[in-house]
Amino acid sequence: MRTRRVSGVIGITVLTAALLSSCGDSDDGGGSDEPFAKDSADQIASKAVAATKGADSMRIKGDMRQDGKPVSLDIAVDQEKNCEGSIGTGGSKAEVRHTDGTLYMRGNEQYWKTALKNQPGSEKVLSEVADKWVKMPADDASTAGMCDKQGLVASMDENKSERKGMKKGETTSVDGKDAIALTKKGSGGETNTMYVATEGKPYILRVTTKGGDAPNDATFGDYGKPVSPKAPGKDETVDLKELAASGG
Repeated sequence: MRTRRVSGVIGITVLTAALLSSCGDSDDGGGSDEPFAKDSADQIASKAVAATKGADSMRIKGDMRQDGKPVSLDIAVDQEKNCEGSIGTGGSKAEVRHTDGTLYMRGNEQYWKTALKNQPGSEKVLSEVADKWVKMPADDASTAGMCDKQGLVASMDENKSERKGMKKGETTSVDGKDAIALTKKGSGGETNTMYVATEGKPYILRVTTKGGDAPNDATFGDYGKPVSPKAPGKDETVDLKELAASGG
């Protein structure tokens, strides 16, 4: 599975792709009284991905490991690329807001030390961004796609060959919502599970990877809830591109 970093913190799109890369199919039937009784695991997973793609908005919250390091995120995002939340790995943490086509980040000292590592004048810039919302350059490739819901969900279906062979599990509850579990053993001995809502639209509610060297756990919720981040005030905002140009 491909990975890339976003300003020192793994990108949201890639995190979700990694969690969902093994969602797949089976011809398991199921009793007539069970949810999705007439659908195979493959059909349920396909319906779940389609429903999640069509949602106006959603929230992703999870804890996982990347390159042996703990990674966490809690992001609400919509179809218009509005987003708000937080991301972090180890001691590096940052709040995120994207509104009116502009991405703002407020990171702790460790976040900016990592993000600005080996950059000219980084020490001066560090003193300017402390406790501030930083307006990120629009052409910064490292943050591209961070709040792209469409791209995030599309990443689930990039390689359909990785979505084969799952089995129907038992019905359970995720954050108070009924769900059916779809499971599959990975090549490294890990168990991948997708939980799909059994009432209303078949949204993805949770994905987990247990065992192996990269355990993950992410929940999906707040489907259809408006995402309305406010742009930070001018007195609490600095422009990273202008800081870089002035040398801090």
